[in-house]
Amino acid sequence: MELLCCEVDPMRRALPDPNLLYDDRVLHNLLTIEERYLPQCSYFKCVQKDIQPFMRRMVATWMLEVCEEQKCEEEVFPLAMNYLDRFLAVVPTRKCHLQLLGAVCMFLASKLKETIPLTAEKLCIYTDNSIKPQELLEWELVVLGKLKWNLAAVTPHDFTEHILRKLPLPKDKLLLIRKHAQTFIAVCATDFNFALYPPSMIATGSVGAAICGLQLDDGDSLTDLLAKITNTDVLPR
Repeated sequence: MELLCCEVDPMRRALPDPNLLYDDRVLHNLLTIEERYLPQCSYFKCVQKDIQPFMRRMVATWMLEVCEEQKCEEEVFPLAMNYLDRFLAVVPTRKCHLQLLGAVCMFLASKLKETIPLTAEKLCIYTDNSIKPQELLEWELVVLGKLKWNLAAVTPHDFTEHILRKLPLPKDKLLLIRKHAQTFIAVCATDFNFALYPPSMIATGSVGAAICGLQLDDGDSLTDLLAKITNTDVLPR
């Protein structure tokens, strides 16, 4: 008689750390440092001559598709876009190098957030082999240098759990709300119009949009509570 082994070796993921999640000092510190990781200006106006906003949107869409197909952690794509924006804010770049830059940023972000990072070879395949692994590795050092090796950027995902914890939401809906908020965050990351906004504001808006979309809100009280959590200004209606 043959034995059938049905055990699956799932990816092990760390559970939320209550010492971080339930300490308001963590949220306060995130709010204090988040603007350090934002581009200081619209680099299309002051730095880039060869790259246009639609080109960024195209490479961002490609990066998102790669992350989704590879089932990357939700934080990888927004973090990679943060690296890309910060690099383009200081280094004039030719449009023929934009996809290479996007691949390098995904490479770095996956190293920081993934249990098993994306490989250089796999990323080159996603470019239809238009770049070589050695070229990607060389650019990795260039990007690291321009970012001053400061890769632990604050992204909207860093705020999501802190916001959800402080809202009076049904526990059986938290997973769905989180998924919807993550989708909104990813959509915002593909659009340069949101690149200059603080991550806390993106996270607040994404959580609010997710709750409203699921019809779990109770009107203006949700908006006021969200604004209070992250000190976000609410525009008058």
